[in-house]
Amino acid sequence: MSKSMRYHLHHSYLPSRVHLLSGCWVLEVFKKGVNIKDMKDSCITFGVIIGTRGIFNPQLAHGDKKILLKTLDSLGYRSIILPEGETPSGNIETYQDAKKCASLFKKNQDKINGILVILPNFGDELGIVNSIILSGLNVPILVQASCDEIDKVSVSERRDSFCGKISVCNNFVQYGIPFTDTIFHTENVDSPEFKTDLDRFAWVCRIVGGLKNARLGAIGTRPAAFQTVRFSEKILQDFGVTVVPIDLSEILAVAGKIDAEKAASKVDEIKNYGRIPSRIRDDSILKQARFSLAVEEFIEKNELIAGAIQCWDSLQYNYGCAACLTMSMLSERGIPFACEMDITGALSMLCLQLASGNASALLDWNNNYGSNPNKCVCTHCSNFPKSFMDNNVEISELDILGATIGRDRCFGAIKGRVASGDFTFFRVSTDDRKGYIKSYTGEGKFTDDPFPMDGGIAVTEVKNLQKIMKYICSEGFEHHVAMVRGNVADILEEAAKYLKWKINNFQQ
Repeated sequence: MSKSMRYHLHHSYLPSRVHLLSGCWVLEVFKKGVNIKDMKDSCITFGVIIGTRGIFNPQLAHGDKKILLKTLDSLGYRSIILPEGETPSGNIETYQDAKKCASLFKKNQDKINGILVILPNFGDELGIVNSIILSGLNVPILVQASCDEIDKVSVSERRDSFCGKISVCNNFVQYGIPFTDTIFHTENVDSPEFKTDLDRFAWVCRIVGGLKNARLGAIGTRPAAFQTVRFSEKILQDFGVTVVPIDLSEILAVAGKIDAEKAASKVDEIKNYGRIPSRIRDDSILKQARFSLAVEEFIEKNELIAGAIQCWDSLQYNYGCAACLTMSMLSERGIPFACEMDITGALSMLCLQLASGNASALLDWNNNYGSNPNKCVCTHCSNFPKSFMDNNVEISELDILGATIGRDRCFGAIKGRVASGDFTFFRVSTDDRKGYIKSYTGEGKFTDDPFPMDGGIAVTEVKNLQKIMKYICSEGFEHHVAMVRGNVADILEEAAKYLKWKINNFQQ
């Protein structure tokens, strides 16, 4: 099956759009106390360029413009386009037209998340490329070309968009401008294929826009035993990602000052989040609630959209709870948090969430599954968001640390099985020797196969798993991997083009 056909099959059922751009939704999450899936998207806006060329019938361009705007409105997207009459043809053809379009885009640069280049006919390649260059916008671009009809190829009826699209794309490559292609080389602006392309492109825009000026919190220091999660803060900053650190002791100091009355609602939230065994004392739940509130205060004060926590094992020794539950509840609400101070793991989770609209999780590639080369067990203590699991979620103690330092100091682990279904995996890593961000992605299935181990358990099946493991080892990737429900590997690959990240898509 071709890559373009996979786009169509995988993304024709994309989940309902949610508000996930530029971190502007974070404070709403805290203030309204809503789940990420309840936050309807009102932010996706496309700048629209309708290209044309004077030797072709202008009515073709006028007709496609009306159909396109109707299509965008029906899908819930906003558009910014030159008003009729601003150019001689009403569309973009000459350099003067391009200047007007660029000026409009520049005035609305804070609103435009992506650009649609629409070719009802051959189009003028210079008018289009100059519209983008002069605007100064650095956003994803989707290039569409309309279809000719076999019985309508007279001088007054023909489009030649098939050919014109090649010229436009050629110019983009000459200028070093990345762009996104459609499922088929030509497709009409009201076709099912183009609507699928629009939705897929919108998710690409969400990732690119969501990572602009992204701020990730780093609570505590990296556990000394986990050198694998080291990363380059400077490389992340070079790609626009800021890391905001805070010492764990500062969070614990804030937690210690929160009284029981203030923490009461968080205690209730914890009790409603999963099944808590009767052996768990109320003071352990209260301690967990105070820690969660202190972390949330840090997030809100610093306008963070993701982060990581030093979960092992200073928190248990010096405060007396686990961080897993706090991270799980944050991820479920749309603020992905990774354990073991894995900042690039948190960035991986954020990308998956932006690509799908679903809560993401951080797992270990952990165990082989018998002799099946394409199955393995992915697990953590765990901090999996509730929606990742089946209906039987238990909130109790860490098992390994509990046996070492006492179970009464380790309350806050999410236990249970990950529910079966499709998933996408993704991992970001900074390559300090080469000075860039590298990543890999692919898709698989969570299965119902049994595995008698404690914590959060996910038995997975991934095609060519052995090849992927060899790649992870040879490239020096971390043992952690982020996962999310749904098939979005192709969206991540497309977004990496604009982010200028190296990516290997094992779904191809």
